[in-house]
Amino acid sequence: MRTFHNPHHALHHGREEMFRGRMVPCHEVPARLDFVLTELQHRPMGALLTPEISDVELDATISRVHATRYTQFLAGAWAEWVAMDPANAQRDALPSVWPLGNRHAFRTDVLPRNFAARLGLFSFDSGSPLMAGTWAAARGGAACALAAAREVLAGARSAFALTRPPGHHAGPDFFGGYCFLNNAAITAQTLRDGGKQRVAVLDVDYHHGNGTQTIFYERADVFTLSIHGDPATEYPFFLGHADERGAGAGEGFNLNLPLPRGTNFATWRAALALALDAVKAFKADALVVPMGLDTFEGDPISGFTLQSNDYFAVGEALASAGLPTVFTFEGGYAVDAVGTNAVNLLEGFNRAA
Repeated sequence: MRTFHNPHHALHHGREEMFRGRMVPCHEVPARLDFVLTELQHRPMGALLTPEISDVELDATISRVHATRYTQFLAGAWAEWVAMDPANAQRDALPSVWPLGNRHAFRTDVLPRNFAARLGLFSFDSGSPLMAGTWAAARGGAACALAAAREVLAGARSAFALTRPPGHHAGPDFFGGYCFLNNAAITAQTLRDGGKQRVAVLDVDYHHGNGTQTIFYERADVFTLSIHGDPATEYPFFLGHADERGAGAGEGFNLNLPLPRGTNFATWRAALALALDAVKAFKADALVVPMGLDTFEGDPISGFTLQSNDYFAVGEALASAGLPTVFTFEGGYAVDAVGTNAVNLLEGFNRAA
């Protein structure tokens, strides 16, 4: 299993986030990736590579998943933020106003000229700081996703896109949950464009992959599945319920398996078995795994109780699907343990593949 890692990830390093009504140091930090990279050097799974993707190729791939007006905003956001007030260079940009959609008669079709309004238009929370290096880091992650997908299209059994910021909360035209570009969706779309007819995206992060669900919700060629904390009590709250099954052509091609806070590994593993049965019934010919490690018992913003050794079994179970598989690095905020947990999962997959 070759790993494509993002050399630009540390350019995105938020100072503070709004968390449950107060400003706190960011949970999503560069050390998360560094610990995984160090563990992979101690326990090699395969070559560690940086992606070699042209800007033209990358832009074309991103545009297959994300709206142009959204990516144009992200590309120029920092320059606009600083132009508003030179003092802004010393603080991250966080949204503070949001349109709530047609239910409240707010317009989203007209693009505001005001920067704060557009920052809110393209976001869904105040916990995802945007800074000078955010766009470069996010693009670097998309390049990792594209390279990992191409690795599998070329015949590899598996590949790993090791990048941050994470991606699975980013939708077609919104960011949030620390995510700006949806690496799992970019991987899935690249696999489809490369000839894989039916792609399954099985999200094992503690938090529901709301962005991925939104991107593919009306499509039958990509089956999105997510095992996560019950949105009745857990972020992102407003998607991830079991009755969300897809719409239009995509009806029946979205499966949510929400679980209560405190869920142990035995219960979580049973949900994984259900999800894998659904992947098999779908007759997928490729699998994408948004690999969140915040299901770990020590995670500071999550609530499941998996132990480090459990991740070997998670990897083995995912390998049992028998599919070409791409992993994208998502959550996991018990920073000291995230490297061990990530490589345990990958090692379990490799042993069983």
